[in-house]
Parts: sequence; structure tokens; C-alpha cells
Amino acid sequence: MTPLAAFLIVAALVFAIGLAIALTRRNAILVLIGIELMLNAANLNLIAFWRFGPHSSGTGDGLTGMMFAIFSIAVAAAEAAVGLGLVIAYHRHAKTTDLDAMTRMKG
Repeated sequence: MTPLAAFLIVAALVFAIGLAIALTRRNAILVLIGIELMLNAANLNLIAFWRFGPHSSGTGDGLTGMMFAIFSIAVAAAEAAVGLGLVIAYHRHAKTTDLDAMTRMKG
């Protein structure tokens, strides 16, 4: 097995675990954790393809995969901050983080 295949298998397992968590849990914070695991699996794929792919195609310095991964980490951090902010705001109002109880948002 090549090192790239090993990275891709690990990323697929992490993505599958994140998807299972996001689809089966009722707690909003655990769903956010599952989404973060899926984003981390995508980052692992980006880094693996950057590391084991051709570094230079004649243009640029071959850091495209790394830049995509850094951008993806920044997007994941923003998503986590906004999502956690919404969950905390709803918890203050309804005293629960159960997704089944979150049927409507009112100000």
C-alpha cells in the first residue's frame, strides 16, 4: 500500500465517523463535532494530495494544496464559531441543545 492510499483510507474513516456522528446524534454540539471531523478529513485529503502530488507544474511553487487546506481550516473555524454561537443563544432561550426540540427560532 502506498503512503497516499494510507492517508486516503484514514481520511475516509474519519469522514465516515464524522458523518455517522452528524446523522445519528440529537445534541447540536455533537452534530457540530461531526461536521468538524468531516472538514478535517477533507483537509487531510488536501494535504495528502499536496504532499504526494507533483509539486511544480512549471508555474507557481507547488503550495496550492497547502493554501486550500489553510483556507479550509479558516472556513471551519468560522463555521464552528457561528454554529456554536447559535447553539448557545438557543440554549439560553430554550434550556436545551436537543435538535428535535429546536423547531422554531423566535426573537
